[in-house]
Amino acid sequence: MSATDAIFLKESDLPVRETDTRPEQGPGRAGAHAAGPAQTDAVELDRLIDAACARIAPLWPLKHFVAVNPFFGLRDQTFQEASDTLARVVGSSLYMPRAYYREQLAAGRITREDLELAIARCGSQMDVAAIERVLASEAPRPKMGMASVSEVLDRVEGGMWTSFVTERISLHCAAYFDLGQAMVSMPWRGQSLYAAWRKAAALDRSPAMMGLGDFRAAVARLPAQPRAAIAWALEQLDIPPAATERYLHAALLSIGGWAAWTRYLRWQAELAGQQDDSMVDLLAIRLMWDVLLFTEKGTAALVARWREMLAASMRPPSAKRQAAAEVDRILLNAMEIGFQREVIAGLGAAPKHGERARAAARPAVQAAFCIDVRSEVFRRALETVAPKVQTLGFAGFFGVFIEYVPLGAGAGRSHVPVIFNPAYRVCEQLKTDDPQANAQQAAKRRQRISLSKAWKGFKLSAASCFSFVEAAGLMYAPKLISDSFGWSRPVPDPFTQGLDKQLISRIGPALAAAPQAQCCGQHAEAGIPQADWVDNAERILRAMALTGDFARLVLLVGHGSSTVNNPHATGLDCGACAGQTGEASARVVAALLNQPAVRRGLRERGIVIPEDTWFLAGLHDTTTDDVRLFDTDEVPEPLAQDLAQLRQWLEQAGGLTRMQRAALLGTAGLPDRAVEADVRRRSRDWSQVRPEWGLAGNAAFIAAPRERTLGVDLGGRAFLHEYRWQADESFRTLELIMTAPLVVANWINMQYYGSVVDNQRFGSGNKVLHNVVGGAIGVLEGNGGDLRVGLSLQSLHDGKRWVHEPLRLSVFIEAPAAAMDDVIARHELVRQLVENGWLHLFRIGTDGGIFRRVASGRWERFEASAP
Repeated sequence: MSATDAIFLKESDLPVRETDTRPEQGPGRAGAHAAGPAQTDAVELDRLIDAACARIAPLWPLKHFVAVNPFFGLRDQTFQEASDTLARVVGSSLYMPRAYYREQLAAGRITREDLELAIARCGSQMDVAAIERVLASEAPRPKMGMASVSEVLDRVEGGMWTSFVTERISLHCAAYFDLGQAMVSMPWRGQSLYAAWRKAAALDRSPAMMGLGDFRAAVARLPAQPRAAIAWALEQLDIPPAATERYLHAALLSIGGWAAWTRYLRWQAELAGQQDDSMVDLLAIRLMWDVLLFTEKGTAALVARWREMLAASMRPPSAKRQAAAEVDRILLNAMEIGFQREVIAGLGAAPKHGERARAAARPAVQAAFCIDVRSEVFRRALETVAPKVQTLGFAGFFGVFIEYVPLGAGAGRSHVPVIFNPAYRVCEQLKTDDPQANAQQAAKRRQRISLSKAWKGFKLSAASCFSFVEAAGLMYAPKLISDSFGWSRPVPDPFTQGLDKQLISRIGPALAAAPQAQCCGQHAEAGIPQADWVDNAERILRAMALTGDFARLVLLVGHGSSTVNNPHATGLDCGACAGQTGEASARVVAALLNQPAVRRGLRERGIVIPEDTWFLAGLHDTTTDDVRLFDTDEVPEPLAQDLAQLRQWLEQAGGLTRMQRAALLGTAGLPDRAVEADVRRRSRDWSQVRPEWGLAGNAAFIAAPRERTLGVDLGGRAFLHEYRWQADESFRTLELIMTAPLVVANWINMQYYGSVVDNQRFGSGNKVLHNVVGGAIGVLEGNGGDLRVGLSLQSLHDGKRWVHEPLRLSVFIEAPAAAMDDVIARHELVRQLVENGWLHLFRIGTDGGIFRRVASGRWERFEASAP
């Protein structure tokens, strides 16, 4: 896939398959047809299995832990329907408890006017007084939902069968999918997940200790193929046809972390045009446990409760539950309206100030930042200390689709949004003309890292760990003290590990294509072909709305974080770069735009870059709010003074940003230097559970000229994307924004939303208890249980209150209504998000008026007061 094709990827190309009616060829199909429920043939059962699998959102591994909408598989339903589905499947909804909304009403966060507007928006017949009366009591809790046999058995016997089953499946998956953490590999990894489980289960004596004496013999009698096993399980458990998909969905959610991991494997396989059925294997394993428990422990009480649960799961929501959902819907909308009112007030106040700023002379500097909400704070600080600086917002991979290979690395890492594939492989190299020097340094770095890993393995091995402490423990006392007080970094920086200090500033991405470059430890094609340079440069500049009025210095600022002892560290890096920092992307694009051949080609296409303009790459550390500049030795001498001034402005802006963030970090009363020292200590402290707040608070996405938001304090809650529709020929850039950055922002927003509303199922619990599993797959909370997904409580709650408000994303785009409607009509994914209420879409008119798109497809002017 070319970079141009990737930018305008259609939803039909996404690796998401709701249903698949193609019959599977091979062993197990005939068995499934014969053994399955009489009412469900093989083709229909395949469709239901794949539909249930598509309901699960993928979980990316820790090495590029990116935000994912945990409700992505429910996007074909309205927000309320999805809430009802979850209530019936797992017994939880998509709304916060009533106590939370009572607090917001008491604190004035929700006003009576907000409630009146929300009632009108929801088309309800209730009034504010009725809402306030209902709010005084708790909402009726959903029933058990579509429970597993183990859950029903727990209620009948009062045992711990569910946790036991989860533990056994989780241990098997951790061993099977291990990415290098285990000292000894599972012997059956060459077989399918289900086949490997049957082999392992045949040797497992732990179920016998729980009372399942016939377990190993029973496993040997199970169907050999996963789809046949699923069909057999449905028959044995007497699952009604109308409840089949719901039961399969519930079974996957009961082991939701590992289901999400196998969904990721399927996603990656589909991106590559392949197929991975580990998710079906996992589903079969979960159902086999249900059947075995039902057969072995099938007392009259269990059978009665099981049938009662099945019957209850088939009933539609009661009138009482529907009335409670209506109130919840109104309360959520009221909170969202209160936030939207604040944003709209800012948008209405900003234009005149922004027009005057733009009408001034040539900008001293243009600085393009990632649209990440943390950049909004820094951009505002930079514009405050340097009014002559113009800032822009663009996705942090800066439109270049690369896989980046660090010097000496054996494999590259994708630096593009996870819904795309990289188009080019770019290798990191020394700035030298001597290829032998590159090969030598790469080999030296690999050797040093290998020795470091070997030494770590020796220290932690079972044979030496205790004797090592006895023999060498005191030698580590100075470092232990300095690490504990945050004076030093406890582990090597992965970006510079194995490099000589004097080489760190001398390495960078190699732009030019080199068919026989030493890359990934072998000779392979790398770089961007020169024939693609101008096309990429033009596309990037037009997408950034940067086609004229260039400053002398144009800064491209990626972002990353600095933390230690944090398994989810990549979740604080750039989501647009697949959980990596934006350094490589910024440096590649800056180098591209500085090429004389590129500038000549751009001039022929109507984009004239002045000869005295220079593109410079930087990296914003979102933990410390420092900005590091790269390749400054290449900046032309006439720009030396400009560069010195830029450094000063960035330093001042960093200080101002730190002071604003200090309020949420509990250091607002300290002087500047103390705040700076504190954030630096946090970045090195191995006991710090909250080095920064990440994207907590995110609630808006704004695609418009900076004039619309200039001078407006958006509190680090808005993704800001530069967009000028007047310069967007055929609205290709609008299509890009609505199908890529907007979707990614929705994923981030919904990850935070789900982690707050239901942290047990869609979050990762207490960060203090996290243990890495499988090398880099994910984390467990404690030493067992299911793989955890989403965000920890420490990333959302400060110990007294929720710092993140669970609100759906409010999207504001300055563009003609017809153009936005056209994008929505042609892209199913965008249409589902907009029309099913997974986000709010607003249009900014040329007069500054705000119009909201309603489900019928009409645009209604947003009124600040209730009708």
